[in-house]
Amino acid sequence: MSLLARDRGVVERLAAWDAEWLPGERLSRHTSLGVGGQADIVRLHDARRVPELVAHLEAHDVPWRILGGGSNLLVADEGLPDVVLQMARGEEIEIAGNRVVVPAATTLGTAILDCAKRNLGGMEGLVGVPGTLGGALRMNAGAYGNEIGDVVRAVSVFHGATGLTETLDTESDRFQYRRTSFACDDIMLSVTLELLDCPYAQILERIKQCNQKRRAAQPIQEKTAGCIFRNPPGRSAGKMLDDLGLKGTGVGGAVVSERHANFIVNRDHATAADILKLMDLMRERVLKAYGLELEDEVIVWKA
Repeated sequence: MSLLARDRGVVERLAAWDAEWLPGERLSRHTSLGVGGQADIVRLHDARRVPELVAHLEAHDVPWRILGGGSNLLVADEGLPDVVLQMARGEEIEIAGNRVVVPAATTLGTAILDCAKRNLGGMEGLVGVPGTLGGALRMNAGAYGNEIGDVVRAVSVFHGATGLTETLDTESDRFQYRRTSFACDDIMLSVTLELLDCPYAQILERIKQCNQKRRAAQPIQEKTAGCIFRNPPGRSAGKMLDDLGLKGTGVGGAVVSERHANFIVNRDHATAADILKLMDLMRERVLKAYGLELEDEVIVWKA
């Protein structure tokens, strides 16, 4: 029996907190890689309820994690004892001039297109990046000359460590290449963006160009988590892996994409163990050939 199932108090309160409980849910259904064992998911429909729920879990020593869109996540096959919190999508964006307040659970593509319809651009290169705005913010997602940190001006965040919610003005040192200074138990609630005035037609043309590049260079029709490794300073992880002839290399059902060597695809019912073994092989080959230790870009969840 899961920790949450034994905590009848929180289960009975979920309806009052406008939340739903998905007990023993396979996380493979909630990750773009399609792997991951079981965990209890609590999906919240009202971000204002986050402090109450987290306070209850903390008071009863129930561990928890936050799940966004699962697009940059590798979950262990054994599953997790933690309660996995997920914000439901549905709240509307708020626009005031060039500033836009977007719920963090909104998918990045939806946010970009909704803003484009109001003639607000500047994020076109990110339109094909899967996942939520909160997840993109946590990783400072970037593509084709755009990084999400470039347009973020404020973040409403719940701090799991203190139980406090605050709105933070963003600072330049908060965003770095594929990482930010937010703590792992920070829950992004909403994000304020500052965008550029641009005609809708021009934004759509830019989106079309970026999507053409992405289709030509990435395995977008297969189960992936995007780039598996961060680029070392001044180097391309994908190029190094390609030059080493690793495209098409497989472990179990996991295969290095023939289209982009820094992508692992789940081609034949891969397990998380398959993917982790393949990642180790890729790291070892690069270390031996180049003397460089590749750093994970994908987030790995283990029990």
